[in-house]
Amino acid sequence: MAPDPAALPPAPRWQGVNHLALVTPDMDTTVRFYAGVLGMRVVATTLAGPMRHYFFEMSPQNTVAFFEDPGATTFAKPAGGPGDRAIQMDHIAFNVADADALEQLRARLLAAGSEVTEVIDHGFIRSVYFTDPNGIALEASHWVVDGTAGEVDPTDPALFEDPDPVPALAELHADGLTRVPWTRLV
Repeated sequence: MAPDPAALPPAPRWQGVNHLALVTPDMDTTVRFYAGVLGMRVVATTLAGPMRHYFFEMSPQNTVAFFEDPGATTFAKPAGGPGDRAIQMDHIAFNVADADALEQLRARLLAAGSEVTEVIDHGFIRSVYFTDPNGIALEASHWVVDGTAGEVDPTDPALFEDPDPVPALAELHADGLTRVPWTRLV
């Protein structure tokens, strides 16, 4: 039996997209494009198992993030058009204000009969994971150490955990990028 929506705990006040999690086979080129071409700041790095996971600021507390999977294959597809193969995005992470809002969402999901993880501490963010009815993996997160606030300090171990960052990151925080990739319309 479906739960009565009126009986659910209140929903949290959403605050944008914490991060969109995408996949790249080459983090160095990704840094050069998102930071060098698009002008997004690299505000945090971490390791997710063996994969690098870098966060690029779109606006305060709103980022796009990439997992580096050197074995990933890429393909070109025009925006808004159908593809000739399966398309997979890793997950969408929504931003909430704080730990209370994260717990509030978790309680609401459980009350609605949805499966949801315990709160996962990733260091600079804390998150819960769940899935939408279409099978899309979702995450809700709040910033514990806000990488989008103020100046970026690439020596801050709370935000920059990758022990062997890609060359583009070192260039970016030294004298700026020496090269950026070019792209074509599809």
